[in-house]
Amino acid sequence: MWINKSNVEMLYTPKKKGFRKAAFETVKKYAIKIAKKNDAFRKLARKMLLNSGLKSYEQIKSCTKTDEKVILFSTFDGRSYGDSPKAIYEYMLTDERFKDYTFIWAFREPRDFVFVLDNANTYIVQTGTKDYETACATAKYWFYNYRMTDHIYPKDDQVYIQLWHGTPLKRLGYDISISDNVMNSKSEIRDKYKTDADKFKYILAPSHFAAEKFISAWNLQEIGKTDAVLELGYPRNDFLTNYTKHDVEKIKQDLGIEEGKKIILYAPTWRDNQHKAGIGYTYKTEVDFDRLRKELSDEYIILFRAHYLVANSFNFNRYKGFLYDVSKVNDINHLYVISDILVTDYSSVFFDYANLKRPEIFYMYDLEAYGSEIRGFYIDIDELPGPIVKTEDELINAIKSAQKNDAYNEKYEKFNAKFNYLDDGQAAKRVAEAVIEEL
Repeated sequence: MWINKSNVEMLYTPKKKGFRKAAFETVKKYAIKIAKKNDAFRKLARKMLLNSGLKSYEQIKSCTKTDEKVILFSTFDGRSYGDSPKAIYEYMLTDERFKDYTFIWAFREPRDFVFVLDNANTYIVQTGTKDYETACATAKYWFYNYRMTDHIYPKDDQVYIQLWHGTPLKRLGYDISISDNVMNSKSEIRDKYKTDADKFKYILAPSHFAAEKFISAWNLQEIGKTDAVLELGYPRNDFLTNYTKHDVEKIKQDLGIEEGKKIILYAPTWRDNQHKAGIGYTYKTEVDFDRLRKELSDEYIILFRAHYLVANSFNFNRYKGFLYDVSKVNDINHLYVISDILVTDYSSVFFDYANLKRPEIFYMYDLEAYGSEIRGFYIDIDELPGPIVKTEDELINAIKSAQKNDAYNEKYEKFNAKFNYLDDGQAAKRVAEAVIEEL
């Protein structure tokens, strides 16, 4: 059953974890440990799970009619409410043409997102359930910024829009020539992208540069689907054009951030070769926050944003008042607009942040290893709109000098002209009008 305001209390009904589910989770944890070391076991286990899922979902599809006025949204496989799916959904709430549409949001933890039910036409479902699969089989449109679950395929009258989640710096899919990913070989990564390409009708690109990379990463030329690419800009970046001073004040208030100090947003990406069974991908920070506090706390505070795939635990209480954990903030745009400086490494966040024309610093302490052993890059790092630093001394000096320099120089202008020229605050509207057939 889908959840809306009328039956939301069902989410709060205590549910005991059955013996079978607990046993399954235990077995899964040990299976992952084996899968990391044994390619043959991993591939066989995945094949068995896929075949079981396909059979189950086919039964649901066969007895479920597609509704042309139902739209399904998911951000990072149900982990949050944000990115381009959020931007398109919230645009649709303001457009009279969608007043009689039904919207469904898929979440891993639905109780964390009941606020979307303030809209009477919105429902929520939990990923990995039969209710979720029924929603998939019902909705004509799927707006996802991450790969759709492998065993779920659209029917001929359904439209899967792959929004993706960033302009790529790191190589993707078929473009990865080396792989140090502990959970996937190069061939397995390509199989995942092939499966995704077979499913989507459209894939959204924020620029011509990104469009070219998506065509090669998903091997679209080979399968005759280059026309699936829509160069329309990223709806998630509409907020970076349209936000107000009131938005900034409210975000700071909600996060408990006091005025008076400059804000550094530290948003590193994950490492393909850092994974723990039962936990997921992890991130071992190479930053000495004790030293940063000593050097910077008089003038700065730091917002630490872990990548959505990372599940680390970190003792933030030790740095209270200086270091804030903002990893669970749904919409990273809120962190962009309140920050004065971005510190990142290989995350695509810097493409979006560049719209704000504020200083960016690239702390790439493992540049040689990351570029040559883990992923490889699409662009020359000389194009990056900010200094590359490899040591903590360089990082601290770059932060202290960032506000003294003219951040929006000729290099910055050239960067935005190449990667962000479609970010004009209207991308959500363009995407909706391009893919919704009934409009």
